[in-house]
Amino acid sequence: MPLNIPNFLTWLRIVLIPVFVAVFYLPASWIDPHAVNFYATAIFVAAAVTDWLDGYLARALNQMSAFGAFLDPVADKLMVAAALVVLVKLQRVDAGIALIIIGREIAISALREWMAGLGQSKNVAVSFIGKLKTTAQMAAILLLLYHDPVASGFDPHVAGTFLIYIAAVLTLWSMGYYLKKAWPQIAGQN
Repeated sequence: MPLNIPNFLTWLRIVLIPVFVAVFYLPASWIDPHAVNFYATAIFVAAAVTDWLDGYLARALNQMSAFGAFLDPVADKLMVAAALVVLVKLQRVDAGIALIIIGREIAISALREWMAGLGQSKNVAVSFIGKLKTTAQMAAILLLLYHDPVASGFDPHVAGTFLIYIAAVLTLWSMGYYLKKAWPQIAGQN
């Protein structure tokens, strides 16, 4: 495992997961409930920034590695899963929606790994629909974490709920897209 800045940032994102979850379990005497939402959102934003930054730096510094390519999506999926589980516990996301999103992430990760083993990873490379799904999902999670209405009358919970349902639809659509791309290899297996 090469120790470089991009891999360090990926590890930092993984370390932020228990910190993110712990914020919700701090005693109410230590932190105001509105502050909990703010700090959890800030930690999630920090994780998202490290996700962008580690990829940028890996390319800019020519520090790409097989280990980094493996660990980066694992860190992403762990952070999203942790956020969704917390949001389900807080009753801000329906458990069925969380299961759709988390289940798709596991299934498509396994599909990509299997296709890479067959030398067909280009068939299930990230598509535009996958990027659109990720954008809707991340925006929804941020809004649902923040949760509290803002002074202008904007309600992050309403907007986040709308976006998480859009993300769930895009999740199923992108899963169908990737399965269709892999179908010749799937059908050819005995």
